[in-house]
Amino acid sequence: MDIKMRSSCPISSSLDIWGDKWSLLIVRDLMFSKQCTYGDFLKSDEKIATNILASRLQMLETNGIIIKQDHPQSKAKVLYKLTQKGIDLLPVMIEINLWADKYFTLPAERKEILAEVKKDKDAFIKEKTKELMRD
Repeated sequence: MDIKMRSSCPISSSLDIWGDKWSLLIVRDLMFSKQCTYGDFLKSDEKIATNILASRLQMLETNGIIIKQDHPQSKAKVLYKLTQKGIDLLPVMIEINLWADKYFTLPAERKEILAEVKKDKDAFIKEKTKELMRD
């Protein structure tokens, strides 16, 4: 899908699609939970408003970052999953986490994951990508 960009700058064009706080948090949740329902996103610690969530999910779907699938246990719900295009944001998300580790005090469980990343970032990304593609 070719979206008309307002700038030829690759950073600006990329940020137009996934660069706001809420979109990145949706991608984060999908990377570490693999699939989520609308209600799952609403339960996150960041407390996203329903109108913003609906807007960001639609925008991420329109731009091919996520897809909707039927929920196996409920016809009233859908599951959201990352597409390959969304999975390809993993290195960006890793770098954001590494930057945060340098400048913020992170929870122990996040520090453990980042310790694994720091041992061999390429191997971690490769394994996580395979895991996300399997589901």
